[in-house]
Formats: sequence, structure tokens, C-alpha cells
Amino acid sequence: MEEKPPPGLRPPLQNSSVPRDFEPDPRDIDKIRTWQQQRIEKKLRGEYESAVLHLSEVINSNLTTPSQISSVRIEGAHHTRPSFLKFLIDRLIPPPSAENDLESALHAARHIADALQRTDIFAAVDAKLERATAVLAAKHDVDLVFTTRERGRFMMKTATELGNNEGSASILAQVRNVFGGAETFTANFSHGTTTKMAFNATLTAPLTSNLNTYGEMHLFGHERDLSSFASCKEGVRGAKALVTRAPSRGMHEFAYEAVLRHIGGLKDEASLSIREAAGQTVKSSVSHTFQLDNRDDRLFPTRGFYLKTAHEIAGFGGDAAFMKSETHAQMSRPLVPGVSVSLAARSGLLWGLNGRPTLFSDRFQLGGPSSIRSFRANSMGPRDNFYVAAADSLGGEMYWSAGLSVISNVPRKPEWPIKTHAWVNAGRLDNVDKSRSLQDNVAACLSKPSVSAGVGLIYNFDPVRVEVNFGLPLIASKSDGSRRGFQVGIGLEFL
Repeated sequence: MEEKPPPGLRPPLQNSSVPRDFEPDPRDIDKIRTWQQQRIEKKLRGEYESAVLHLSEVINSNLTTPSQISSVRIEGAHHTRPSFLKFLIDRLIPPPSAENDLESALHAARHIADALQRTDIFAAVDAKLERATAVLAAKHDVDLVFTTRERGRFMMKTATELGNNEGSASILAQVRNVFGGAETFTANFSHGTTTKMAFNATLTAPLTSNLNTYGEMHLFGHERDLSSFASCKEGVRGAKALVTRAPSRGMHEFAYEAVLRHIGGLKDEASLSIREAAGQTVKSSVSHTFQLDNRDDRLFPTRGFYLKTAHEIAGFGGDAAFMKSETHAQMSRPLVPGVSVSLAARSGLLWGLNGRPTLFSDRFQLGGPSSIRSFRANSMGPRDNFYVAAADSLGGEMYWSAGLSVISNVPRKPEWPIKTHAWVNAGRLDNVDKSRSLQDNVAACLSKPSVSAGVGLIYNFDPVRVEVNFGLPLIASKSDGSRRGFQVGIGLEFL
């Protein structure tokens, strides 16, 4: 006999089930799993937040409890000298005092952890407070314990680089924490299109416990092909010792440099001036560099200010004797959303001392896509035989340049790394006429600018900037190597 199905519910009986937290249909297995996972995560997050809140209440209620730091232990620093760690953290531990409390111990722990991170030795630093284990420690005294994990000490990589209108391939080797005191040794060798060979070995070490001052030793050398503008090659070998200090605003660098330069590899059509400059010269100099940068972006700034000044005095032995000053400045401001204006200026002065002439290797060069656009690289200023196609640029002792750029997002594509810009550049490179006053020399240089203007595209190819411009030289001296039409620039700094 066939059974009859049970009768359905009828009023006043109703379906009383209520969805709980948007519970999915039991037949949808994937949605149920996702829903359960979200509920578990929500529960764990609630428990974590409750524990943090409880811990905060416990700490806040005991901040004024008298407490001294009994000891500081750093675990996991196997390749770091204990003397360096002591040098680093001693100044951060408050001296014994009746006013010390748990709050001062927590502040000390935070400052010490930050100092350990800034050494670049450690990949991880975890801090905790433990009850003091010393026999003479008071009831509420604490030990600061830092559990650390050191970074790998050895690194090697190869790279292909583009910058300042030059391509190169390089190999880099680095040893971190060489002697256990946050020292870093770096060796780099590269081969490129213009700089045929370059090597640099650097040893860096902190000099102060606040890690704001570093000492560096450099051994360097390079071989550059200058035949595109000067019918010669230049070889450089040298050493440099410097101290870098980075206070709250700006960075200072004090350096001594000894360099051996050699001008050779002359082309058959080399000018008389380049032939006279050929040979070996020695430079021994001291210098100071200051740099301040508060721009919002190094490659595409829309607001902020950048300033760099460099002063060098040579003549402590060797063939070069001069005073050299150079200044770079840039200011950027937004005009309307997506459009900004950038104003940049540079200037330099090279003044020979002791009646000696300035040398080719020390003079300024001007012109090119990263300098003054619509002029060939290093083609401006004094030249020898400028009326022939293979004229040599000799460089100059005084220059100035300025550039105004209006930079805009691509319409409807503000997120693209490509920007458009319109620009005007001006500048001049001259020698100093010592029969006239410096004021007259500056006035003459400013009164005869070379000017160019154009439009182009900018691409953020981090860490370099790439420009494709179409420009026209509007005003140019006879000796300037102008370039009409398209020009490509790759570099770190542009006018």
C-alpha cells in the first residue's frame, strides 16, 4: 500500500528558520566552505583584537611602575661584534634613576630596535621584556631581549643598465658586516658603450652611534671613449676618502680625492688643443657637497624642491690647481590636477689658481638630452676648429643652464607611467677671461644664451627616466653643435 506524504505546514504554523550571517544554501558546498572560513577568520580577529586591547590596558595601567633596565641581550647576532652592539645601544639606555618606569623601558626598547634595523645587518628584529634575572635586581626591573636574524653576508648579481645616454653591463659583489661592525664592502665592474671599462671598490662603515655619519673609502678607475666630441680617450685611476653626514635636513659630504688621469688614444684628426692636453695629469683635492631633496618623486616630481651644491679645491700636489663650484636646483609645483610645472637651473665656475691653466679633464661640458635639449651631447662652448665637421669640444670654465617644463598626464590615462611635456631650455658655456672682472665675465655669459624648445614624451623606467623629444634650437652660437628634430635621452637627472 502506497504511503501518503505528510501534509505541509498550514497557518498558524509557519517556517521559522532565519538566515544566520548570510548562510548560503546547503547545496552550494564551495560557498559554505568560504562562509565557514570567513567566520573562523572573524572569530580569530575578534580574539586577537580582544587580547591586544587587554594587553594595552595592562600596560597602560602599569606605565608609571618604577622600573630599571637591568640588562640588554641581543640574540642571533652571530657575526656582529659585541663591542659594536654596545657602542650602538649604550646611549639609548636611560641611566639608573628613581624616575625610570616601565614607559621609559618601552621607549628604550623601541629606539634600540630601530637602531638595529637601521644598521642593515638584520632581516628581522623582535623585542620583548622579561623579568630581570640579576641577583641584585629590584622586583619590577626588566631585561630587554632582542631576537634577531642576520641578513645574508654575501651577494653577487649581474645587470644591464641604461643611464645618461649610455648602456652598460655590470657585475656587482657585496659583503655585508665585513668586520662585525656594520661595514659593507662593495666591488663593481662594468663594461659599456661610452665608459668602456669601469671598476669601483668601496668600504663603508658607521662612525657615530646614531648612524647619521658614515666613512667611506673608494678605489676606482674607468676608461671612457670621448671621441664623439673630443677625438680622444680618457683613463682615470684614483682613491677617495669621504665622510657623509645626514642630519635631519640635507646631507653633507666631505672628501679627499687623489686621481691620476691620462688623455690618449687620439684620433688622426685630433685638434692641436687636444694634442696639447694629451698625457698624464694628477689631481689632489678636497671637496664639500651638500644635498637637500624634498621632492615627492625623484623622476616625476609634481611638488617639492631639490638643491645640490659642490665645492672643490685642488692644488695639494699634482698638476691641477683650481677652485670649482657647482649648483643644481629644481622646483616643482602642481598647476591643475594632472599637470605640473618644473623649473630647473644649474651653474658652475672653475677658477685656476697659482697662474696655472685649467686642464681638459676638469672643465665643464654642456649640451645633450639630459642637459640642454636639441644640442648634441657635450657639444656646446669653446671648440677647436669648430668650422670643420670633426671639431673638438674643449669644455669651459663657466656655465649656466635653465629649463622650464610643463608635464601632463596622458589624457584619460593618469595611471600610465608615460607623461607628456613641453619645454624651453637655455644656457651657455664659456671660458673665464681673467683680464676682466668676474662680474663682467658672468654678465657676458648670461647675455648670450643658446635657447631651444620642444615637446616630447617621458617614460618612468625606474630607476631611470627616458625621454623622446622633438625640439628646435632657437638661438645658438657658431660653435654649438645643434640638433634639430627627434632626440632620445636616458638618464637620472634632466634639466
